Amino acid sequence: MNKSWNKFIYKLGSVVYDKFFNSGKFLKARKQIFREGIFEGEHQSILFVGVGTGADLELIDTNKFDITAIDYSYAMLNKARAKFKSTSIKFLNMDAQEMAFPANHFDLVVASLILSVVPDEDKCMKEIVRVLKPNGKILIFDKFSPKGKKLPIFKKFLRPFIQVLGTDIGRDFERLYENHNENLSIKENSPILFNGMYRKIVLFKT
Repeated sequence: MNKSWNKFIYKLGSVVYDKFFNSGKFLKARKQIFREGIFEGEHQSILFVGVGTGADLELIDTNKFDITAIDYSYAMLNKARAKFKSTSIKFLNMDAQEMAFPANHFDLVVASLILSVVPDEDKCMKEIVRVLKPNGKILIFDKFSPKGKKLPIFKKFLRPFIQVLGTDIGRDFERLYENHNENLSIKENSPILFNGMYRKIVLFKT
């Protein structure tokens, strides 16, 4: 997995992305995540990291918030931009591992299906924490290896083949959190889809 390969993969994937990740069980999971009060009051400054085709944006009232949405893939970003061309959302082509925003800038960072696809999840997480205001929240929806368990053998075998498709099924959230927990606390870490493979995680920046 690297940036150039991911850009190629997601250019191809942008055509069918919504059919797989914005329908069925994935859509049900997204609705569950976004209806549970994560958005507290109007005029929040919100960053969507790796916004993709804008699937998450379809589930909120975008007019109530100051929203910035970034993605490294022009193809995915253009899909999202086309859906919301009549809104004030700022769509920016940007690497989630090297964001151009000042520190302590956003009230909420939404990171859906991004920490499992960036080449370096530690760099991405560090940037997410950096741009978040003190007392701000991070909402994560993503797949991780089982909590407190080793990756099953069949997943270890499949992992390198799935990485070729631009995603990783073996990333360890608990290790990632330990590397960045100096300024973070966990509010929620819940299984959400496929027997806990996908989780909803809410973090506070202290």
